[in-house]
Amino acid sequence: MKSSAAKIQMTGLDALFGEAPAQAAGDQIQEIALTDLHSFKGHPFHVVDDEKMQEMAESVAQYGVLVPGIVRSWSEGGYEIVAGHRRKRASELASKATMPVIVRDMDDDEATIIMVDSNLQREKILPSEKAFAYKMKLEAMKRKAGRPKRDNYVPLAHKLAGKKSRAILAEQIGESQDQIRRYIRLTYLLPTLLQMVDENKLALRPAVEVFHLTEEEQELTLNAMNRLTAIPSLEQAQRLKTHSQKGHLTSTVMEAVLAEKKPGTEQITLKKKCLSQYFPKEYTQKQMEEVILSLLETWKFQQKGAEPNDHDG
Repeated sequence: MKSSAAKIQMTGLDALFGEAPAQAAGDQIQEIALTDLHSFKGHPFHVVDDEKMQEMAESVAQYGVLVPGIVRSWSEGGYEIVAGHRRKRASELASKATMPVIVRDMDDDEATIIMVDSNLQREKILPSEKAFAYKMKLEAMKRKAGRPKRDNYVPLAHKLAGKKSRAILAEQIGESQDQIRRYIRLTYLLPTLLQMVDENKLALRPAVEVFHLTEEEQELTLNAMNRLTAIPSLEQAQRLKTHSQKGHLTSTVMEAVLAEKKPGTEQITLKKKCLSQYFPKEYTQKQMEEVILSLLETWKFQQKGAEPNDHDG
């Protein structure tokens, strides 16, 4: 594996491996075979073989895993990774057979909270990752408080030390309660729509409004978006939601809403046939554009009663 020790030294170890886990009484670091380490059930964070992973793998090859992962016993044998999925992948790329971990006895909710907290330290997190992570942690916090589970898209907040669970989560992760609610709603989008949010093709706020549509309506909306090559604005998405709530969001209505021109998107088109009489035949489109812009610049200054590039003194 090609070494890049200089780059690794410039990149803080915390950035590569995350913060060291808080030590608890009885914690012991063990070397566990990578084949015995299994991903956390429903793990919402992607493990990608990108440049950061390459840096981590090179560091592991040279120095080993400096910050142990956290695991718990897995019912099917081996161990379930609570914190350390990227470290495991880096160890695989570095051709390691084992990885240092701390084995802890914890229930599902404790494990979920630690899993989410350890991954939210990442520098870049996709909207879909935040969405499922916030949902998982909020549900775990509610269950740990002993409240009965409700079949809602956002679990009912519980009171803990005089605060609601969503308020506590907001303080812990530095997001507003409304923003947490918006992210959680993304988990009910069709996977293709959620991927568009991750790829910055569909903005967060319109996506949150699309969440209110039924799965069938989301599918129809996605098809209409593809046919029209159109992305709904916030106002358009809100109108789709309103039509859905009134029970008459048909394909025809969808296309009518999505086909509307958005403010500020009007374009002026000058046909080449009309322009060609003013330019030599060998002029390219780019040359025509340059001349037109130059003439417009002159016209703008003439409207102000000055000549372009007119300087005092």
